[in-house]
Amino acid sequence: MTDLKPVLEISNLSVSFLTADGRIEAVRSLSFDVAPGECVGLVGESGSGKSQTVLAAMGLTAGNGEVAGSVRFEGRELVGLSKAEMNRVRGDRVAMIFQDPLTSLTPHMTIGAQMAEGLARHRGVRGRQAEAKILEWLERVRIPEARRRLHQFPHELSGGMRQRVMIASAMLCEPQLLLADEPTTALDVTVQAQVLDLMDELKKETKAGLVLITHDMGVIARMADRVVVMRHGEPVESGPVDAIFTAPRHDYTRMLLEAMPRLDRDDRGGRPAVASPPPPDTPALLKVEDLRVSFPVQVPGGLFGRTAPLRAVDGVSFDLRPGETLGVVGESGCGKSTLARAVLRLVDPTAGAVAWLGKDIARATRKEVQPLRKDLQIVFQDPLASLDPRMTVGASISEPLLVFQPDLSKEAREDAVRTMMARMGLDPAYINRYPHELSGGQNQRVGIARAMILKPRLVVCDEAVSALDVSVQAQILDLLIELQKEFGLAMLFISHDLSVVRELCHRVMVLYLGRVVETASRDELFSRPRHPYTRALLSAAPVPDPVRERSRIRVKLQGDLPSPLDARAGLRFLKSRLTEEGDVYRPRLVEVAPGHLVAEHDPSEGEEGLYAP
Repeated sequence: MTDLKPVLEISNLSVSFLTADGRIEAVRSLSFDVAPGECVGLVGESGSGKSQTVLAAMGLTAGNGEVAGSVRFEGRELVGLSKAEMNRVRGDRVAMIFQDPLTSLTPHMTIGAQMAEGLARHRGVRGRQAEAKILEWLERVRIPEARRRLHQFPHELSGGMRQRVMIASAMLCEPQLLLADEPTTALDVTVQAQVLDLMDELKKETKAGLVLITHDMGVIARMADRVVVMRHGEPVESGPVDAIFTAPRHDYTRMLLEAMPRLDRDDRGGRPAVASPPPPDTPALLKVEDLRVSFPVQVPGGLFGRTAPLRAVDGVSFDLRPGETLGVVGESGCGKSTLARAVLRLVDPTAGAVAWLGKDIARATRKEVQPLRKDLQIVFQDPLASLDPRMTVGASISEPLLVFQPDLSKEAREDAVRTMMARMGLDPAYINRYPHELSGGQNQRVGIARAMILKPRLVVCDEAVSALDVSVQAQILDLLIELQKEFGLAMLFISHDLSVVRELCHRVMVLYLGRVVETASRDELFSRPRHPYTRALLSAAPVPDPVRERSRIRVKLQGDLPSPLDARAGLRFLKSRLTEEGDVYRPRLVEVAPGHLVAEHDPSEGEEGLYAP
């Protein structure tokens, strides 16, 4: 591959921005090339200059930016080209897949109209010929019912389908260079696996060069031929993917690899281990029985439409003991966050029981629940969305003290806040700063400090580390483990990242369309998953080891996650009970080993003896 003439050559590239605080160097002296049919991975944490590198290559640098150095595509210099000249290159021979397709696709144009625009501009192809070409690519990226999708708008498609539409749009003119900026970050693990397989197939078929930006070293292990590691805008290491993973030379590369949570490892690789699980006879703090949450949704039908129940949580039961962490996993729309909010009474359950210390709070009034909030806290996914931008971080952290300990003096509250900030690894000098003045990791620590200031007995972490860089994520996980050991708190940890769940949790519960399909101890579930859905989730999660990742046999699910409005969608794995008439059968949970419950499903090869008659 290295003998082929490079399709992209970047030499001494520098990108800087003139701001009110002076000149900021985003990229400094970066050089690498990409051969046809080769995937080069750009890795590094937020602010390392990855995205600015490909934006400079596409001529999309912001107005206050300045680009120096050379970017040559098939021997032609791109730096300095006029906008009109770049427009003839972009979308034609060079294409880009952005991180969030919902913000990249035009919301008021149908999928077909948007894709036809590129064909008309760069190939002069219109009408039926264009429609045939668009349908061909939508089918190649495995969009179901492709002809119907032509007339739909972006918001009518799932996240996975939108990302596949973005890939089809990028490949429509069969470019020789594809730049992908975090193309799978917002996707569920099974959809991510589909998208990565698709990109790999298209690269092999078309021999296009691929630059893949990601912070996920598992994705790099799976996709990349060569890797460029960036830090603070500078390349710190580059080389073949196997060499980078087996013998990293730079400390920063080693740190990235060591900080990655791994599915193929039982321990945390030298980091603090989780606390021992509580004895089985420990009384439960929280006991949830047959919890259901439904929302009325307007759907097409009749003259004015009709209302159908969306079963977000559909009969979930579990318990949680002091000092224990229960992981809740599943894809978007499976009901994880709704379950957490119903447990905390942030949304009202439709049916079922939520017993906190033996008292059912599912039907309690707001006044009755309020005193319990001292012991029931939550850490949200996006701290900037949950912290008041008009309040200092000190004021945000002290707010629970004002509610539950109003007799504390101002000085005592400030002392408590400073002590908690130091405990969270935050400089107490930041007490008067605002959220926008802190990094994402620092704001997440503020959110945890606010939740912990009252020393609660239960903390719900709703995707609390999913948006963080791997090194910050590892620090937050270390902190949660230390806090659990210190306070003996119970945690409900919600995540779509199975490798993080394996590191932190004692037990794991897998949700599918609002129902539990499998629950077991961490070691039992990850070593002996029984349900096909659990197996597919584990199989789709990438492992940061190029040799193992490329040799893994994957369990694949066909199509996208069904709609929770479909009452029969829950029988996807038990088709033998699917009938046209009568009540929809509800798969039972069967105990296949002590503490290991699995939902009924149609047995496949090797699973005939899974259930006793």
